[in-house]
Parts: sequence; structure tokens; C-alpha cells
Amino acid sequence: MKSELKMFNKILLTIIGAFIVFSAKADSIPDEASRQLIWRVGAEFLPSWVAGTNAFLRGDNSVNKRVDLALSGDLRFDFQFNPLTRNGMLYRGLYQGIGVGVRPFYAKNILGTPGAAYVYQGAPICHFNNRLWFGYEWQFGAAFGWRHYQKESDEFNTAVGGPVTAHMGVAFKLNYNISPRWMVSLGFIGNHYSNGNTSLPNGGVNSIGGIIGIAYTINPLDESVPVDKELEREANRHRWSYDIVAYGAWRRRIVVVGDPAEPELCPGKFGILGLQFAPLFHLNRWVGIGPSLDMQWDESAGIEPYWVSGSHDENLLFERPPFGKQVSAGLSAHAELTMPIFAINAGLGYDILCPHGNKRFYQSLTLKTFITSKLFLNVGYRLGNFSSPQNLMLGVGVRL
Repeated sequence: MKSELKMFNKILLTIIGAFIVFSAKADSIPDEASRQLIWRVGAEFLPSWVAGTNAFLRGDNSVNKRVDLALSGDLRFDFQFNPLTRNGMLYRGLYQGIGVGVRPFYAKNILGTPGAAYVYQGAPICHFNNRLWFGYEWQFGAAFGWRHYQKESDEFNTAVGGPVTAHMGVAFKLNYNISPRWMVSLGFIGNHYSNGNTSLPNGGVNSIGGIIGIAYTINPLDESVPVDKELEREANRHRWSYDIVAYGAWRRRIVVVGDPAEPELCPGKFGILGLQFAPLFHLNRWVGIGPSLDMQWDESAGIEPYWVSGSHDENLLFERPPFGKQVSAGLSAHAELTMPIFAINAGLGYDILCPHGNKRFYQSLTLKTFITSKLFLNVGYRLGNFSSPQNLMLGVGVRL
């Protein structure tokens, strides 16, 4: 459990560190003139409904209570690019920041009251007038302090397998600028909490709720200039880039072995190593699409045929499969939303080479945090058949 806490803390701190470094050297217009960032602080209240996606949340727990409500609160701190900078011209209204909050689930005795820390980024989708606009936002971070599954004392908890989970969210908001400094927001948000199969059980927690927010701009700037047409044409130029990503992680696995065959949780954790080569065709400055060649070695893959007869439970043993039996190789199609600092990448793929028992049809969702224009951190999650958690994808990449 301590290793999971350290892992999620390192991921979050690394992303936040890259975010701070990037914001400190935010880009400028072509003449390199230094421009001030626009800083904002705010708070949000989040009443939510918790979906009963597993038996524990539906009432199969120590108090026979359905978990269906959460009332959360967040404090937020973000910045926008100066409208006179290159990014300010090309990505009007784009903001990115850091949020912290609490997640009371009206089930403190069975889920605890986890806290959350996350990075977020959002932008307008459309403006109705000078004050009213509709936009999107994504969030990624960690939630910590859960009451979680423990074999000796809380064996009912199939939703949360460890004290720390990933925190992921997508929101859509209607925003109204009361004045140059004050803004209010109404919207809705979906959140997902899980640990990426780094511990089991991993049923996860999902919520859908509303947003009531208020924000204060510390240093509003009245400067507003039209986008430089040549700059816009260059940013929207069709072009190819090439991402090479190396990643690793660990996971738990349930196998079906024995006579008669029954599911058993393998003791210990298994290593993951992966490599991706992904050409990306940029349709414009925001969106790119392309294929990817994906290779992955999973220490737990294909082990069922190598079960040592008679071994069970904590003494469950396997002979080591040949290396080739634990390697997958697939092709996937990707779409990416590319913004300054961050890019969100989603993929659908099919393994041509697949270890015994694995799902051939796989999906991935990845957050890329650019430390420089070419080097980025990669934090991703891979599923099989949209329902079977496989593993995290934690690594680094280079964009050529």
C-alpha cells in the first residue's frame, strides 16, 4: 500500500512540477517580448450522485447501505496566457491550474473521506456574448485517504483496493463574467476513481454531479488584439509528428486454475514494460489523428498454462513462461487534443500478437505533459474490451 501511495504522489508531483516550470517560462509572441500571465483563484461546490457500478456500492457492505451521494468542495488556482502572447492569441480563454478538495461520500464508515489533488485544463467551446460562454474541462490527479479493502478487517470492499486511487474527471460548464474580476459557473461533471489494477479488488467509484463555482481574477488584463493571421495559418498547417513512448508499471492479476478451475488472486505484483511508436497527423493546432504500433511485455500474461499443480492461495506458483508468450503487439488508431502544456490522447487498438487469456481489443487514455516542446511525461491507462482494467502506462516520450 505504501508503494502505491508513493507512486501516485510521484506522478502527481512530477506533473505539477512540469506545470509550474512551464508556466514560469510561458511562451511569448515572435519578438520574444515578456508578457504577464493572468492568475485566478476560485472555489467549487460539487453535489454528486454515485453510480452503483459494483455490489459494494449497491449495499453489499458491512452496514448494508447503498452509497449514492457525495458532497464535495474544491479550492482552485489557475492561469491564462496573456492575450498578446502566441499562446494567448491561438488559444483564447484556455486556462490550466491546480485543485485540491475533499470527497465526503455520505459513507464515511465504509469509504472514508478521501482528499483529492489534481491538475486541470479547460477552454471555451462557444461564446454567447461578451460575458456568457460554455466550455469544457478535464481533471487528472490522485485521491487519497480511502477506507479500502483489507482481507482481515474490510473484506466487503470490492470498490477500492488501496488508500490511494487515480482521480479523473470531465466537466462542462456555463460561465458568466459578472465583472472583469468575478466569474460564476454552473455545470456538470463526471468523475472516476480507480487504481489502474495496481491493487485488487479494483471495482472503482464513479460519480456524476453538478458544479456551482465562483472565481476571482487577481490581475485582469484589458489587452485584446486580433489573432495574427500568419501566425494562425502556421499553427494550423497540416503536418506530421512522431511520438516515441517508453513506459512501465505494475499490476495484480486474477487467474483461473485448479481442478475444478476457480479464480484465484496471484500473490505479489507483476511488472509491465511497453513501447509505442505513434505518427500523428495534425489537422489543425488543436486536433491530431494517427496510427500507433504498440508493444508490451507483461510479467503476469499467459501464466495460467504454467500453473504448478497443487499450489493455491498464498503459495500459488507458476513456472516462468517463455518471453515470447508474455509479449503483445498491436496496432491502434488515436485521436489527440493538443494544447499548450498538456495533450489528451485516446486510442482503440487490436493485438495481433496476444498472450493466452488477454483481451485482444484494447483501449487507452493518456495524458501527456510537455516539459519542453519535444519531451513529455506520459501517464496512461489501458483497458480491454472497454471493461477489463489492464495496467497503467507511466513513462516518458519524445515528439519528433
